[in-house]
Amino acid sequence: MAAILVTGAAGQLGHELVRALAPLGEVVGVDRSQLDLADASAIVATVRRAKPALIVNAGAYTAVDLAEREIALAEAVNGVAPGVLAEEAKRAGAVLIHYSTDYVFDGSANAPYDEDAPVRPLSSYGRSKLAGERAVAASGAHALVFRTSWVYGRRGRNFLLTMQRLARERPEIRVVDDQTGTPNWSRELARATARIASRGLPWLAERSGLYHMSATGSTTWYGFARAILADVASVRVVPITTAEYPTPAHRPAYGVLGTARFERTFGFALPDWRTSLAECLASDSDAGAVGG
Repeated sequence: MAAILVTGAAGQLGHELVRALAPLGEVVGVDRSQLDLADASAIVATVRRAKPALIVNAGAYTAVDLAEREIALAEAVNGVAPGVLAEEAKRAGAVLIHYSTDYVFDGSANAPYDEDAPVRPLSSYGRSKLAGERAVAASGAHALVFRTSWVYGRRGRNFLLTMQRLARERPEIRVVDDQTGTPNWSRELARATARIASRGLPWLAERSGLYHMSATGSTTWYGFARAILADVASVRVVPITTAEYPTPAHRPAYGVLGTARFERTFGFALPDWRTSLAECLASDSDAGAVGG
């Protein structure tokens, strides 16, 4: 494979993608300091300079609560930029892989969402990510959009690292127990992406579309925290309700993603979330790395 362009290369998913995709071709990773995804002209210039055969967009505005104030920035990065990347992919005859979120749903379901379920995001972040999905689809490019959820890893800012930090600072942590979803390790998502990309660009192009890429199983944030801190006896994890922990952005009460289409199309399933978490906790920590 020719060049592979990875945006958001310093972030928790982008960092893992750069490593996972390396055996497939020359990976050009750009982080926020090298490519501002809010700048459409910079996106065009970067893609045309790199001449990639595959573009993997791991860059995103992920500050869910701050997005309620920075609506225009979230929309530019999450809503507009994916469409620009898709247009450039189409122009170059390249394939685009883009990631979206369970936050496009309102959380009113009680069974896993499939790709055709009605979307109704509750937050500016969710609306911006939905706009990105639609921009990619409207471009007519060969593109695969992977919705996922509750992404964590050993670098950047995420729930796992927050729980580990709080466990060092406090004897008790209060965690929401009435929001249900599926944690996804960034490295597992990157592995799955590389496994799919290894089939070749024509194969990828033929399977353009929207898919739910997620680990199996589900839990609540409280259950996730308990699993992260299972071996930490010095801290007590206390379940609370969403109402007891108000945030600027509304989050779906239920965001489990059904993965049948993904498994049918690509021929494999991601591991159970607990299996991936155990491997993550035993893995290298990437200490000192900064998320992007």
